[in-house]
Amino acid sequence: MKILCVCGTGQGSSLILRMSIEEMLKERKLKADVEHADVSIACGDRCDYIVTSREIAGSITNHHAKIYQITNYINKKKLGEELAEMFNEIAQSQK
Repeated sequence: MKILCVCGTGQGSSLILRMSIEEMLKERKLKADVEHADVSIACGDRCDYIVTSREIAGSITNHHAKIYQITNYINKKKLGEELAEMFNEIAQSQK
């Protein structure tokens, strides 16, 4: 499984998001390749999931990935709630 964290420039927010998701995967004993990028890369990248803000989600035209829109890049509790479905899907695929 590949997760792509996306922000406007692919440097600040997406890197923070990547580190948070990697930590949450580890806590759940799940494995996935997590990367961060900007919108232009996200549109053409082959991945299973894209995690980004609602503002950016509309400009991503990647038809291969399931896009999760989050409201907060930093609050891990909120992030865990918003990404619960993704974590469940990853867990199911690793059984």
